[in-house]
Amino acid sequence: MVIDRLNAYAEAGADCLYAPGIKTKDQISAVVRAVHPKPVNLLIGSSGLSVAEAADLGVRRISVGGSLARAAWGGFMRASREIAEKGTFTELGNGYPGGELNKMFS
Repeated sequence: MVIDRLNAYAEAGADCLYAPGIKTKDQISAVVRAVHPKPVNLLIGSSGLSVAEAADLGVRRISVGGSLARAAWGGFMRASREIAEKGTFTELGNGYPGGELNKMFS
């Protein structure tokens, strides 16, 4: 069981507990309550849960895992498919502005 495993990690000295796969508000709040006062790290994707909602459930840290990379690859694949299938480049207009990227990385 997830909670038993997290409690074992806490007893072994873990500072923050991480249970990938919990998604619903009920699951998240049950885990947070069960391991309190240890902080819980939530792996989140496109669940629809906001940062504020996760915090209200007691989550103290959020990770996005590979979700940002998959979102970037989604844009890459949409643009590539458009070029290959239609011979057009309109999807490239949805990219983040180059000037803003240069500011971030300068």
